[in-house]
Amino acid sequence: MADLVTLRSDALTASIHPLGAELWSLRDAEGRELMTDADPAFWSGHAPLLFPIVGALADDQYRLGERRFTMARHGFARRSEFALVEADASSALFRLEASEATRAQYPFDFQLDMAFALTGTTLAMTATVSNRGDTPMPFSFGYHPAFAWPLPYGGAAEDHRIVFDYDEPAPIRRLDPATGLVAPDPQPSPVEGKVYAPTYADFEADALIWDELQSRSLTYGVPGQPRLRIDFPDTPMLGIWQKPGARFLCIEPWAGIADPLGFTGDFADKPGVMTLAPGAQQRLRMDVTLLES
Repeated sequence: MADLVTLRSDALTASIHPLGAELWSLRDAEGRELMTDADPAFWSGHAPLLFPIVGALADDQYRLGERRFTMARHGFARRSEFALVEADASSALFRLEASEATRAQYPFDFQLDMAFALTGTTLAMTATVSNRGDTPMPFSFGYHPAFAWPLPYGGAAEDHRIVFDYDEPAPIRRLDPATGLVAPDPQPSPVEGKVYAPTYADFEADALIWDELQSRSLTYGVPGQPRLRIDFPDTPMLGIWQKPGARFLCIEPWAGIADPLGFTGDFADKPGVMTLAPGAQQRLRMDVTLLES
């Protein structure tokens, strides 16, 4: 197994695995873990990167013009070895480039850079997607970090709150249990004003999906205790997910979602998909900041 790349500031320590450029650990100055325990009885993931799709495709296939391609749920980046381009004590840059294996699933000449930087109490993560080909390149991207639930600062799981920057009254989406695709009927928002109180029962039917999200920032934790602030200025959707009973809660900024049930259109026309012109880049940032109170 490749060695973890470890970064440090005076307040945080982050460890990243080159397989998937995946954040495996985020610890505070006292060594307390802020990420999942990755118990394989529930889910052994930590924080996979979702590219070039988010969620599932109908029958694991998508259409580009007259061509069809097969791709597994959440895409191939999370199972791909990233090259370590550069690193120092507090930052690192990982890179995934198109290859024969990726072109069999996704026929584009892409480059995906994943940068991590620790400054004080903030871990900044920036994905940069580049189109190095000569045709427009449709894609989706998502973050999938699993944070400790409960966080190590006191309070039970049910005491935790997610507080959005803005009121979030819009309906949410759920997944069809038979297919894993987005069900057609929206569900009432579980957010009261700005505040969502997650429970294990919320996730018995898989993820909660906000596809009409107003906020681009939220806090997570027990009111009055140290909490996490999560900023995601470039991703307009959000998924929240966990396995009931597990000790993690995934808070997932997305640019893209699973296929809507019954969707048969071109991949470029799928909800949430972005398209890069030849030679263009798209940056998608997510910052995690430890708030002391």
